[in-house]
Amino acid sequence: MSAAVTIYIPRDSAALAVGADRVARMVAQQAATRGIQIKLVRNGSRGMFWLETLVEVATPQGRVAYGPVATGDVAGLFDAGFLQGGAHALHLGLTDEIPYLKKQERLTFARMGITDPLSLADYEAHEGFAGLRKALTLAPAEIVQQVMEAGLRGRGGAAFPAAIKWKTVAATPASQKYIVCNADEGDSGTFSDRMTMEGDPFMLVEGMTIAGIATGATMGYIYVRSEYPHAIGVLNEAIERATTAGFLGADVLGSGLSFTLEVRKAAGSYVCGEETALLESLEGKRGIVRAKPPVPAIEGLFGKPTVVNNVITLATVPIILARGADFYKNYGMGRSRGTLPFQIAGNIRHGGLVEKAFGLTLRELLYDFGGGSATGRPIKTVQVGGPLGAYLPESQWDIPLDYEAYAAVGAVVGHGGIVVHDDTADMSKLARYAMEFCAIESCGKCTPCRIGSTRGVEVIDKISANKNRHEQVILLRDLCDTMLNGSLCAMGGMTPYPVLSALNHYPQDFGLAQPDKQAA
Repeated sequence: MSAAVTIYIPRDSAALAVGADRVARMVAQQAATRGIQIKLVRNGSRGMFWLETLVEVATPQGRVAYGPVATGDVAGLFDAGFLQGGAHALHLGLTDEIPYLKKQERLTFARMGITDPLSLADYEAHEGFAGLRKALTLAPAEIVQQVMEAGLRGRGGAAFPAAIKWKTVAATPASQKYIVCNADEGDSGTFSDRMTMEGDPFMLVEGMTIAGIATGATMGYIYVRSEYPHAIGVLNEAIERATTAGFLGADVLGSGLSFTLEVRKAAGSYVCGEETALLESLEGKRGIVRAKPPVPAIEGLFGKPTVVNNVITLATVPIILARGADFYKNYGMGRSRGTLPFQIAGNIRHGGLVEKAFGLTLRELLYDFGGGSATGRPIKTVQVGGPLGAYLPESQWDIPLDYEAYAAVGAVVGHGGIVVHDDTADMSKLARYAMEFCAIESCGKCTPCRIGSTRGVEVIDKISANKNRHEQVILLRDLCDTMLNGSLCAMGGMTPYPVLSALNHYPQDFGLAQPDKQAA
């Protein structure tokens, strides 16, 4: 009997949403009907969402891709000999040679779509737990130093150096310390955290365990947004398997060190993406921002020293430990070291995930990877960094994607989410939406955010209705200044970014003939 052919069909939420489970069942059914032996692996997504459901077949030449595959295509694929990489209208060639993938620099996402997410054997065969094993040979301070030298900064948006948080927690004496993973991924157009948790969960487990060893923390929590049920299910299964195999628990890999991990479902609040509101929620209280100081690294969860890092920050730690700080910091530019998984969404032909070193441009992402707008119309603006990110006009699409370069023009790289709009977008409506979003999602603790966002909606409505338009524009700018400088956290502090960028770059959408004299 000939050996079974391995077929890969993603179990990622994006693939499931377009029928991946139905395609998998049809493939199994067709193989059984034809008496063909197959091995069906449910992998993570490669991040090319316009090609989902992407079906890959292992051949002697490598994995051959077909997509987007619907259930009605399956019989035809078998007829065309796709198990041997045969020609078909959906044939995409060798997966690794698809330009969208080939042009990337996948470090954190190196295993994404390649392995079975819940196979420890697959994970270890692709450098999994090499970072943890290395960490166990180092002193805690040496682990922190590796993260420091690599230049790893918070990938959740704030870009704060990860090692400084770790160093502070390590140096703060306490009977209990915690590692908290912020997986409350709520920014528009973002999905890299979800892809990581669903497609390579052991990477996050490993990163959090290394953080625990480096800081003396013995307990970790992953705070996952409630809208991610598949991620929660995969993480719980991964934690159980890692614990059984000795990678978690009372004696991590026989080291005598303890680290335990649990998943917590988030409370469905955007502001819980802010670290102190997250900690309040994790403690069972209403998610309201805490005043700082003290910072969470000194008094965090239950008043104990706590590292709070984003999913991608923690998931990047294993490769830094496995290959060394010098390897990682050689990617990127300036103070933005390494890579970032950029997520392209909105009005774009080829939406998906692109991991590249800092320093590429928005124009490259939009056209070299994204293929231009989905509608075929000219792209008018791009919001980078989530719903609180600035709108960038074409004149700024050649600025290198780098934290400092973006900050210099009043923009943010944030979590790497990119939402594209074509020339039919009305920027006054998008600016209004930013204020409305803030009003809905504000925790209400500080006045600039709670009241300012409500007044902002009213003022933009008056501008659109031409009620003393120029006076109202002055008032809107004054209001934005108050929110920027007086808000307790980034919720109110960053809402002016999309509003002011829309006003400055697209005055005509507000009924202004030209930028007013206060425009930056």
